[in-house]
Amino acid sequence: MRRYVIQRLALMLVSIWAVVTLTFVMMHAIPGNPFADPRLRPEILALMMDKYGLNDPLWEQYLRYWGNLLQGDLGVSLKNIGQSVNRMIAEGFPWSAWIGGQALIFALAVGLTLGTIAALNRNRWPDYAAMVIAVLGVSVPSFVIAVFAQWLFAVKLNWVPVLWNGTWQTSILPSLALGGTMLATLVRMMRTQMLDVMGQDYINTARAKGLSQGEVIWRHALRNAILPIVTILGPLVAGILTGTVVIEAIFGIPGLGKYYVESVYQRDYPLILGTTVFYFIFLIVANFLVDLSYGIIDPRIRLTNRARG
Repeated sequence: MRRYVIQRLALMLVSIWAVVTLTFVMMHAIPGNPFADPRLRPEILALMMDKYGLNDPLWEQYLRYWGNLLQGDLGVSLKNIGQSVNRMIAEGFPWSAWIGGQALIFALAVGLTLGTIAALNRNRWPDYAAMVIAVLGVSVPSFVIAVFAQWLFAVKLNWVPVLWNGTWQTSILPSLALGGTMLATLVRMMRTQMLDVMGQDYINTARAKGLSQGEVIWRHALRNAILPIVTILGPLVAGILTGTVVIEAIFGIPGLGKYYVESVYQRDYPLILGTTVFYFIFLIVANFLVDLSYGIIDPRIRLTNRARG
């Protein structure tokens, strides 16, 4: 266990270095600068470039950024005057986490339930209904679901506001739109796993011992069927984070995705690097925790074996 954790932590550090380096290089490879504005006089432009150290050699800027990063300082935004990147992330991430967390809970609760019901009612109408939902969720992008949900529930039915205003009511539609694709994936995977598990010998043995259908499903089938689902939680979290960028723009949510999009358009170097590093660290930590959860859910799994593999 200790060896596995050390190996993963070392790999995480190398991955962070690679992401920071690649982002830094690609960011500066684009022609131009963050203050490219024909209305600015050359002397003003030169002063601003000097103020933020953008005239320094790239290697010097790179080392300076790493020096600040190791101290937990992500820099100061070039476009949002007086705003540190740390503060902007601290302000935006809670909104993104709120929407993403609701979407994840919604997708897990509904997706696993529908997948189980579909498997237990194979080739009957609950199975067909669940598969229709799954196909629609996979086929229709989240931004299309978002726009349709706005039109139906906000414009036509007037059940919720169209745009974000900070209340829980306005978090419903973004969460549903963001969780739609994830829900479809979970329905299909849970159905497949449940069908496979229900045909295993130990399920037949449990039934032969006189256990009820509910006991067989709850005590034996679900636990083994859910384990493979855990393996995709990391990618699902990644999908949520990347999906919030579009969803936040549609609903006007002041989350981290909004800052990320703005930073790319405005070429706000510190904000681009800061949000990228934050996103990446969040993802690798989430995947690491998912891997650790394998041994908790199924003690037969040994993390040392996974590390060797």
